[in-house]
Amino acid sequence: MLYIGIDVGGTNLKAGLVNEKGEILATEKTPLGAFPGPEGFARTLAGLAEAVLRKGGAALEEIEYVGIGIPGAVSGGEILYTANIPMAHVPMEKLFRRHLDLPLLLGNDADCAAVGEWSCGAGRGTKNFVVVTLGTGIGGGLILNGKLHTGMGAGGEVGHIVIVSGGAPCNCGRRGCWEAYASATGLIRLTREAMAAHPESALHMIAAENGGVEGRTAFQAAQMGDETALALCGDYARYLAAGVTDLVNILHPEAVALGGGVAAAPEQLLLEPVRDIVARECYARHTDQVPRIVRAELGNDAGIIGAALLGRAI
Repeated sequence: MLYIGIDVGGTNLKAGLVNEKGEILATEKTPLGAFPGPEGFARTLAGLAEAVLRKGGAALEEIEYVGIGIPGAVSGGEILYTANIPMAHVPMEKLFRRHLDLPLLLGNDADCAAVGEWSCGAGRGTKNFVVVTLGTGIGGGLILNGKLHTGMGAGGEVGHIVIVSGGAPCNCGRRGCWEAYASATGLIRLTREAMAAHPESALHMIAAENGGVEGRTAFQAAQMGDETALALCGDYARYLAAGVTDLVNILHPEAVALGGGVAAAPEQLLLEPVRDIVARECYARHTDQVPRIVRAELGNDAGIIGAALLGRAI
């Protein structure tokens, strides 16, 4: 059988025709553009699925289902809530099948990334596995006992663990959330604060060369030996490790995979210190069963592959 996976991003919609091995056979992409309302959005998604079907030369009867990764909470065929696309309690499967009569599976986008990595990437061979995506926010996907854990639809919102009581405000309405410190957005805020306090830092030069402050700015300056940037990267690694340690203490998975743009930072500046802190501080150190902390492997394909293979984990 074949599957279609669609990854709904803030800018683009990406679809892939995927086989049982998790191999992408054909892809199609279209801009999200101005939101056309739920009915129009369903029509766009169905059209994208049809386009990738044609591009891959597959027949409709070869497709078992279409899986869609949504940046929000879902339950069954319903989109419960999305923050950046104005939808709440939308019966997406019903709307989608008006345009393309194929079974539809919905998943949170980070959950789909977890399914993809668990099936074909950094989590292969595990039963308990966590993916943490470091982007504009922090997403989380939890595979527990070989099944995707979503609670009643909004489980896995790991970015809203509080790691600094009364700390920086978070978009969710709380203060001190992990997302406010360890997302790419949080890292950019920390970088700007460090630049304001240290006008002599090479952070200024790197930001000027890149056309502004980015998630990679701190790591680029640290690689040059800049003391302010090195200290900043150390602070960031501690914030990241604080949340990872909490997840390890609660779930004790076999592995935690870090994905997203920030996770591509040099290993000695990010993964190595995070591993050291987690190994030193997590409760599992007492049992000599500290999980592996690894980099996600599938990159931008994780969402498509995971959406396509969603049926294996639910």
